[in-house]
Amino acid sequence: MSHARAAQVSPPIARILFAIALSIPLMVIDQRSHYLRDIRSILSTVIYPIQYVASVPQKVGTGVGEFFTSRQVYQLENERLRRKVLKLKAAQQKHNALLAENTRLRALFKAAAKVADKALIAELIEVNLEPFTQKLLVDKGSRDGVFVGQAVIDANGIMGQITGISPSTSTITLLTDPGHAIPVQVQRNGLRTVLFGTGATNELSLPHLTATSDIINGDVLVTSGMAGRFPAGYPVARVESITSDANESFLEIVALPVARLNHSKEVLLIWPGSEVVVPVKRAEKK
Repeated sequence: MSHARAAQVSPPIARILFAIALSIPLMVIDQRSHYLRDIRSILSTVIYPIQYVASVPQKVGTGVGEFFTSRQVYQLENERLRRKVLKLKAAQQKHNALLAENTRLRALFKAAAKVADKALIAELIEVNLEPFTQKLLVDKGSRDGVFVGQAVIDANGIMGQITGISPSTSTITLLTDPGHAIPVQVQRNGLRTVLFGTGATNELSLPHLTATSDIINGDVLVTSGMAGRFPAGYPVARVESITSDANESFLEIVALPVARLNHSKEVLLIWPGSEVVVPVKRAEKK
């Protein structure tokens, strides 16, 4: 068995010894000449394509991995930026809303300073704009000092008056309510009349003026101060159309309210104050 084992072991040992014996002279030759260096250069040139082809799968795998990693990173970054943009847009919208609200409130207080000693802002709770009832419900009531008959305005003109109260809420009957009437005068010449609601959301009527009345399209109607409920001289409406019928004694006059009855979010409840001086132009005698 020792001979068989020697037979199995000796070939590898012989190969090792052969390789050592071959490498020693090759190293000596390599040190003393440039033949092997040239051979190595030639062999490197020959096997380079093989090495390159062999490295392609690794490079492709690395590139694909980097692509998907980069794509995932970009997706996460894009999602983060998208959320940030949405937050900024929401903040901008809130900022714009606050600016608009601030502008409205400034206009309300500016209007109140002209006609009242005291004013109170009320916010709308409910809107009821049906053909036979034009009313608003606001968040101020008797515990805030609100009273029946109190005038309600916005920055543009008269809106209506308080017709019902509770401790915490009040009902406003708008100018356009068919049961509402308000004494007015034509700002241009002081002509006095009464303006009535029609039930339409943006239409008023002057039913008691004859064909000889000095009134024209575009005339501004302001409060006359009669009955003492509304401050004198505050804008109410503008004449939109005048129709004359030979068979009728009175003109058919349609006016549009100057207050933004369908747009206001806040209204102003006012307490009687100094009156507005209304310049009245008298017709010159011919």
